[in-house]
Amino acid sequence: MKFTKDHEWVSVDGDIATVGISKHAADALGDVVFVEVPEVGKTVTKGDSFAVVESVKAASDVYAPVSGEVVEANDVLGSAPETVNSAPEADGWFARIKISDASALDGLMDQAAYDEYLTTL
Repeated sequence: MKFTKDHEWVSVDGDIATVGISKHAADALGDVVFVEVPEVGKTVTKGDSFAVVESVKAASDVYAPVSGEVVEANDVLGSAPETVNSAPEADGWFARIKISDASALDGLMDQAAYDEYLTTL
């Protein structure tokens, strides 16, 4: 699993990246009440907003950590947005993206680097 400085996580299987927000981000948001996931077939660009998560505290954009085509969206989040809080780095994933440029993964942090990054915030 890799992480961005915007607190998204990425798990890669072949050329498919599963994307969600980190436990740190989910905890910071508080109780998630709404999630807008991208449509299947949508092309996303690394760094662009591709989903929205709303909690009792705030609404936040979720940024694509890689470029590519959305091949699957986690529709469970529409009826059970609290899944982001209960399992942010497992069942609370937002979308699966077919990676168009694998070099985008090079700039992401591993768990140890992300944990170190969190100590600087």
